[in-house]
Amino acid sequence: MITDRLTTTDRLTVNHAEIEGRTGEPVVLVHGNVSSGVFWHSTMTALPARYRPLAPDLRGFGATEPLPVDATRGLRDHSEDLLSYIRELALGPVHLVGWSMGGGVVLQLLRDHPELVRSLTLVNPVSPYGFGGTHGVDGQLNAPDGAGSGAGGAAPEFVRLLHEGELGAESPFAPRSVLNTAYVSEPLTESDHYVTAMLTTRTGEDHYPGDSRTSDAWPGFGPGERGVLNSMAPTHFRIDDLELVEPKPPILWIRGTADVIVSDTSLFDLAHLGAIGAVPGWPGADTCPAQPMVAQTRAALDRYAGAGGRVREVAVEGAGHSVQLERPKEFLTALVETLDGA
Repeated sequence: MITDRLTTTDRLTVNHAEIEGRTGEPVVLVHGNVSSGVFWHSTMTALPARYRPLAPDLRGFGATEPLPVDATRGLRDHSEDLLSYIRELALGPVHLVGWSMGGGVVLQLLRDHPELVRSLTLVNPVSPYGFGGTHGVDGQLNAPDGAGSGAGGAAPEFVRLLHEGELGAESPFAPRSVLNTAYVSEPLTESDHYVTAMLTTRTGEDHYPGDSRTSDAWPGFGPGERGVLNSMAPTHFRIDDLELVEPKPPILWIRGTADVIVSDTSLFDLAHLGAIGAVPGWPGADTCPAQPMVAQTRAALDRYAGAGGRVREVAVEGAGHSVQLERPKEFLTALVETLDGA
């Protein structure tokens, strides 16, 4: 049975889900943006009994203490929270699994503390060069101030409905609508608990989406210094030297080929939306090309492999942003193979 527990660390009080009585090698499952550890419950129950799955809520999500997010540190507020949680529970080297924004969190923890990572699994992860505002496989900025990334890219109607706890799907911006059109490639048959988890997201300038600044470059805004979306802006979050990590645990990268969030043609990237005419005033590909998110991740992992690391990429045809929910058997097979082989 999955139970929620509160653990007070030297940084904050963390809520985490675990299976009562389960022991074995710890597998720490880190959720993405606008979600919580609930998105891992089905994976937790499916894991073999030799593993101990734990799904903490990040700050500002679920029932974890909602401390503000200092975006100038990139994703380090989250990765250091996770580090303090691992140390408080004396878990030792752990298997880390990170989905979406959680993929960036576990990448940051690997970069800073590789000795604590037994294996790393990335599930449709945010690019090592953040979200929005870059081009090329090496993550070059489209504008020096990171224009096109950060909190200004959030849809105000989505933020409003999230804040108000909207449960329905009448609006395309309602959390339930976004879940079924963006988080997955086909609507989920049972989604109430996932929508409820999304609605635990704290909103505002300290949380989701964060503060924003005006920019002289298109589309007229750049990242601020507070909140979740700014913590993934390329001016704040960049991991461009993953190959220097020692020791190098094995990495599994599993992704859905129909992902519309993390993609080389992301429907959440303002530059790509401008290119297809969905956002007016786009200055053109020479000035503001779309971010090749998948290609950037592949390039970083290729360098890691070239430096002696083991990397496996699994592309699940037709799956969207949440492979663990959409193709649970394929996801579990790849994950367990990585855990067993670490």
